[in-house]
Amino acid sequence: MAALTRTCDRTTPTGVDTRLPWWALALPVAAFTVLLLLVTGPAEAAAAGGDEGIGRFLQLIGQTLAL
Repeated sequence: MAALTRTCDRTTPTGVDTRLPWWALALPVAAFTVLLLLVTGPAEAAAAGGDEGIGRFLQLIGQTLAL
């Protein structure tokens, strides 16, 4: 007679796995942090006096969201 053993399933009764791997959250957070540093960093650079493309773009977004 075979004994019934319970296997550990990580799926819900519908068969959908709801657990995420650690990198599914870590990679977007790291990418957002790097991009945020790239956008905010050039303002402190010595050669930041020339083109104001990013600054003007961010200013337009701020004005649009303030509606």
